[in-house]
Amino acid sequence: MLQYLLSHAGHLLSGADGRCFVTPEQVAALATEALYPVAEGIGLAVVAEPPADFAVPLELRAQLAQADQGGYELFARGAQLAVWHDQHRFCGRCGTPLRHHDADLAKQCPACGLTLYPRISPCIIVLVVKGEQALLAHNARFAGRWFSTLAGFVESGESVERAVAREVQEEVGIEIANVRYFRSQPWPFPHSLMLGFFADYAAGELTPDGVEIDEAGWFSRDALPDLPPPFSISRQLIEAWMAGPV
Repeated sequence: MLQYLLSHAGHLLSGADGRCFVTPEQVAALATEALYPVAEGIGLAVVAEPPADFAVPLELRAQLAQADQGGYELFARGAQLAVWHDQHRFCGRCGTPLRHHDADLAKQCPACGLTLYPRISPCIIVLVVKGEQALLAHNARFAGRWFSTLAGFVESGESVERAVAREVQEEVGIEIANVRYFRSQPWPFPHSLMLGFFADYAAGELTPDGVEIDEAGWFSRDALPDLPPPFSISRQLIEAWMAGPV
């Protein structure tokens, strides 16, 4: 049976009773701006005005925390499409309102022909290992006192391996070696693709940049600080290291 996620103003919606999906019949009764495919049997309906009984912004982090892998990917994709639709309404070249592409999951300018696909921002995230210790850091923007792995955006024209080395050096001042891929994870805050890596410490002293990173340290497996939530790839990197050599 086909079901729909609803979105408005760049946010997924939920019902007051916690429901996340509506039926095609319910969607047909709404003024929709767009319909997008999300997964088999699941679509995203962008609505001009949310219905009164389905107008609560979905708590995305809480939803992802309780989802299995399939559910995580579904909500991550839906959330990213909702943001893309909301933030890409006009042509960036000539300012004309965009239309939906006839064949692709994209928008196209009817005036100059510019085609825009859903935005994906590649980011690296890395756990640096030094003997039996791992590097964890506290970001100044974190709401709590938990420590995580280092991360940052890949810059234009930059390889992901170079981005790993650059971000580590910029954020904590050390050099690394033996960068090796772990896995990836879509990260819908708002449209990132996290590329996870392990790396080995090579040289230097930890010197947090004081802007993004206000504290960093080497932690052993039996003396870890508060960690990121289990659904995050940062936590998955840490747990893989905790299980043995990486």
